[in-house]
Amino acid sequence: MKNTPTDPVPLLQALIRCPSVTPAEGGALSHLESVLKPLGFACHRLKFSDRDTPDVDNLYAELGGGGRHFCFAGHTDVVPEGNAADWSFPPFDGTVADGFVHGRGAADMKGSIAAFVAALTDYLSVHGAPRGKISLLITGDEEGPAINGTAKVLTWMKDKGRLPNHCLVGEPSCTDRVGDAMKIGRRGSLSFIVTVTGRQGHAAYPHKADNPIPKLARLVERLSVLEIDRGNAHFDPSTLAISSLDVGNPAGNVIPQRAVLKFNIRYSTEHDFASLRALVAREVAAVKEAMGGTWETETVEGAEAFITRPGPFVSLVAAAVEHETGVAPRLSTSGGTSDARFVKDYCEVVEFGPTNATIHQTDERLGVDDLRLTARVYRRILDDYFSN
Repeated sequence: MKNTPTDPVPLLQALIRCPSVTPAEGGALSHLESVLKPLGFACHRLKFSDRDTPDVDNLYAELGGGGRHFCFAGHTDVVPEGNAADWSFPPFDGTVADGFVHGRGAADMKGSIAAFVAALTDYLSVHGAPRGKISLLITGDEEGPAINGTAKVLTWMKDKGRLPNHCLVGEPSCTDRVGDAMKIGRRGSLSFIVTVTGRQGHAAYPHKADNPIPKLARLVERLSVLEIDRGNAHFDPSTLAISSLDVGNPAGNVIPQRAVLKFNIRYSTEHDFASLRALVAREVAAVKEAMGGTWETETVEGAEAFITRPGPFVSLVAAAVEHETGVAPRLSTSGGTSDARFVKDYCEVVEFGPTNATIHQTDERLGVDDLRLTARVYRRILDDYFSN
């Protein structure tokens, strides 16, 4: 029986040294595969293409046979580092200093992958192959278009009869300390582009023109005070944010012909794409009836809101987090989108990972103690999942 826990720090350093900026694989999946194969995992490299997006490399690895199937999902791709000269340490060196592992992807989310592999190594050294199946779904397309990554791997898994019963996505879920939050859902995201076309004219003769700006201004006024919903037990009230009101007009004495409004709604499970389209259509129709003009509304679908209802799986993960960290995690649905939005169509999914204070920032880093604590949480989840 192994008594000394596997240290995830060296693996995290090695992964950071792979410059896997979306969509580049950068060697990260190859290194991960080289670590998993000696543990007994069967590894499948899955490259997917799309006519309008770059090819993306993904990794699916599995160990075990029949019985319950637990999947760990995550991504090795990272956002660009920006100006490397602004970093305290080179962004792809994986430097350990001052109690932190420094580098792009340390927190989002190569740290979680390293922690999970460490947990797996220790679990297998004690228990051997699980009474069921353990898998990893690791994509290189989470920070990018998310077209040739997790969604297509899940389709492949379904076609091969490899869908899991439960999944944990290792996104950094905590805010102030490891253990203070786990995500059981995410808000939806839907963006709108509303264009009003009028008639261009001279600013000195406004009666000869049809100015689209006041029409959109009236719509902005209505949207700004609109109560979309009041939230529910797991979600805050939905929000609407105006992101742009543009006429593309460099002249101060010309009434523009066209004006374009852009806004985004982040919403709870009280709504879906269809209900929000209908809501915005009613607001547009009210202004159009009052002020006229030619109106066009486009939508850009982000992700539908979803929730994994508290039950045995959520309770198991929450109990493991509290056991190892001493903190009862808040069941959160905050933040943007993640690949959990794809997983939820196939099985129950939760998100738990380390703190997210420095993700996507210059000097991204992850505390060494936090990394090791996250690995202990993952090990506890494995122990409890396959013993129950």
